[in-house]
Amino acid sequence: MQFIVADGGPYLHVTVQESRIDAAIATGFKDKLRSIVVTAKKPVLLDMRGVDFMDSSGLGAMIAVRKALPENLPIVLDGVTPNVERVFRLTRMDRVFRINAIAIEGND
Repeated sequence: MQFIVADGGPYLHVTVQESRIDAAIATGFKDKLRSIVVTAKKPVLLDMRGVDFMDSSGLGAMIAVRKALPENLPIVLDGVTPNVERVFRLTRMDRVFRINAIAIEGND
């Protein structure tokens, strides 16, 4: 499980270095990400540009990490690909997480 962490400014910047967040890695993803964000005690900007696929296990891992943080410390999902954004939208988790999707050229 690989993350790049940069602690500067108002957000803890965490870049996900996985192309898939699925059942095979969800538990490890959740445990490692939770340990990173809980100790920072600041809002998290999670760069997900490299994540092409997320299943329900991955979504569950994201929810568990969100629940580990106080309500006043959001997780902002940045660079979310259309496939991953669809998972959040279909499950209405786009109401729980602030999502900055990747702009697709030609879709203005």
